[in-house]
Amino acid sequence: MFAKLMSSPRFLRAVVWFDASTGVLLGALHLLLTAPLAEWLGLPAGLLQATGVMLLGYAALAIAIARSEPMPRGWLWVLIVGNFAWAVASLALLLGSTLAPTLLGQAYLLVHVVSVALLAELQWWGVRRLRGWAAA
Repeated sequence: MFAKLMSSPRFLRAVVWFDASTGVLLGALHLLLTAPLAEWLGLPAGLLQATGVMLLGYAALAIAIARSEPMPRGWLWVLIVGNFAWAVASLALLLGSTLAPTLLGQAYLLVHVVSVALLAELQWWGVRRLRGWAAA
């Protein structure tokens, strides 16, 4: 069942829409709740504000891509590289000695590492399948 779903041409578009929606949600969260999040997560308020703006910009790009017909492959690669870079940056924050996130902050960063890397992988898989869909 899952393999059939992943083989659908609509799969990649659904993944991009999901990525866009989580970007809007987290971007708004970072900007609207900066002070409490900084305290709870042990992350600098400036970092949360900057990432909030970045997430909203990323989400706007993802929405534009998801609405395009066909979805532009070059811009899809921008999303994939952006997600992999986000996962690596989150891992660097988690393992680095520059910041001292709380236990909740460590969990938050770990969730980012895993979920964003998974999104990038699903998008990568979907883009590779575009060739097969176009040929069919």
